[in-house]
Amino acid sequence: MKRYRILQYDFDTRAHWLGLAIADDWELKVKQMHWQNRLNILDGLMSEYGRDGLAAKVVNFLDLGPSPLSVVAFHNKFAHQARVAFVMGSYYPALTATCALGERILNHLIRVLRDHFRSTDEYKRVHGKESIDDWRLAIDILERWDVLLPDTIGAFKELAEVRNRSLHFDPAMDTDDRPEALNALKLLNHIVESQFPAYGPQPWFLDVPGAAFIRKEWETRPFIREIYLPNARLVGPCHKLEHVNGTWVVHDIDYDDRNVSDEEFVAMLPGEARRHEARCPDA
Repeated sequence: MKRYRILQYDFDTRAHWLGLAIADDWELKVKQMHWQNRLNILDGLMSEYGRDGLAAKVVNFLDLGPSPLSVVAFHNKFAHQARVAFVMGSYYPALTATCALGERILNHLIRVLRDHFRSTDEYKRVHGKESIDDWRLAIDILERWDVLLPDTIGAFKELAEVRNRSLHFDPAMDTDDRPEALNALKLLNHIVESQFPAYGPQPWFLDVPGAAFIRKEWETRPFIREIYLPNARLVGPCHKLEHVNGTWVVHDIDYDDRNVSDEEFVAMLPGEARRHEARCPDA
């Protein structure tokens, strides 16, 4: 009866709201709300990054765009640090950090998932290894294990090219490091949006507006078990959420033991065309 719902995620949409154009034909109250929101964001950026050179930092912040809506995993902390370096104008450190993080993500995935693939030929190539510095090998193994989505594979390959020309060795980096750093961070965003989103069109999500549930058939996939389920709670269609002290508290009821299809589960959710025997208690 139950499905896993993603409840732990990380994101930062301030760049979107800061760059949002305020239309002349909006109502005055709406304009005032957006202007105040913009001022609040700018105050927060000044507090976070410092007053000196704030205009350039704001441009960098806007050029990066929003931080992707991502499940909490091994990339969030270091991705944030790389973004901070870019906003501060430390472009080459941001570039090298992003490239290093790309390699670290590949290694993390292999280390976390490899025991699920002991019977494969690829396991023999990575068993006992602390790390792999060959991106092509790492990407190929994860592709053969059906872990990485096609968009993710493409972005990793592009980031590998950025890494190679930036670190081994392009003299242009001495004077033109910002574009390459921004390119690398955009590719990292694409990897996160494609492979680690907290919500989206990925094949493991149910099609439920405004919520992220894992499809039943995907629950046993190694990638989902290791990355997504630790960020999720097993809930029934009548569950309710309460936000308490910065975390979600789940309130649910007892259900019978019958199995339902993903489509039936979605139909049971409040707001959907419910066609089920059980009735959710009134709020």
